[in-house]
Amino acid sequence: MPESKSTAREVARAIVALVGVTLLTGALLATGEWLDRHVLPSFLEPRRTVLITATVVRVAAALLGAALIRIARSRVALGALLRGALAVVVALGLCEWVLSRAHRHAAQERPALEEPLRQPDARLGWRFVPSRTGHAGAIEYAFDAFGERVRSAAEPIDPARPTLLFTGESMVVGHGLTWAESVPGQVEALTGTQSANLAVHGFANDQAWLRLHDELPRFAKPVAVVSLFMPAIFDRNLDEDRPHLGPDLAPLPPQHGLQLWALARRLLPYRSTAAIDRGVAMTREVLRVTERAAHERGARSLIVVPHFGAETGAELALRRRVLDDAGLTYLPVALEEGWRLPGDRHPDARAAHAIAAAIAARLQAR
Repeated sequence: MPESKSTAREVARAIVALVGVTLLTGALLATGEWLDRHVLPSFLEPRRTVLITATVVRVAAALLGAALIRIARSRVALGALLRGALAVVVALGLCEWVLSRAHRHAAQERPALEEPLRQPDARLGWRFVPSRTGHAGAIEYAFDAFGERVRSAAEPIDPARPTLLFTGESMVVGHGLTWAESVPGQVEALTGTQSANLAVHGFANDQAWLRLHDELPRFAKPVAVVSLFMPAIFDRNLDEDRPHLGPDLAPLPPQHGLQLWALARRLLPYRSTAAIDRGVAMTREVLRVTERAAHERGARSLIVVPHFGAETGAELALRRRVLDDAGLTYLPVALEEGWRLPGDRHPDARAAHAIAAAIAARLQAR
């Protein structure tokens, strides 16, 4: 065999062995402690399901790594492996090319025709379509001219009246609930003070702050600003595929990486230590400036932290790191695990009532 061909074969053998060792080492190092640090809590999937998925991926990586190491030592199978690897690389490249030319959506965006309807927004990423009423089954979603959910189109918010302002995402919007069943609707009924619902489906804490920043000046008599923080949805604070804020709250444009990597992250939501650190710093600062903006208008600021069932270790660590270590005052609300919509993990009317009653009691106590 010519020396050049022999050398090329040995180099290929070494590369295959290196890939195998890397996969096997990664699988061995991905212990439960590593997973707790890098796989964040998920609102849509129970922690047990996420960890089972991570374990399956870990075992698969270990088996593949061991197989590659064995094949690298086999002179017979190496050529076939390299041809197979080339085919895989070409296929992945083609998939990435196709996905990169399709319409890109941020991870938290939803299909354009799903109620309540949303529209693109250069500053926020997306917002509700204003001045319309839509229906999802028996649930009516009515929005005023500012895209804020209201009881009905015939009952717009009066910005001159004393108002409780609610920021957040679908749990605050009242996904799957009537206006009267939603948290802002129930707090309004309990306190007798008008509620303004600024929340938008899929929003992270930085998007919620930007919307509050833009809308707060419209209200003549803000009474309180109620914000939501939930460790189970903290992961979306790290998304960069939409307009977002850095740790210093500087606005940053969307960053679109490899589409195949984005798909893989939906299976196993890995986050690097640096990304989590940036997300923690940004979230703390957003909650601080939210509190400051409320106080400057003579309003109270209340951070609500609902959780279903017992907190997992990962959720507890995030809550302490974002809120306790920053000295932020907040209102925890424990919810029964079964208080969810049928076939959906969003809060049902019972959970919304528990959150609303806790908010009303805190506001009235002070």
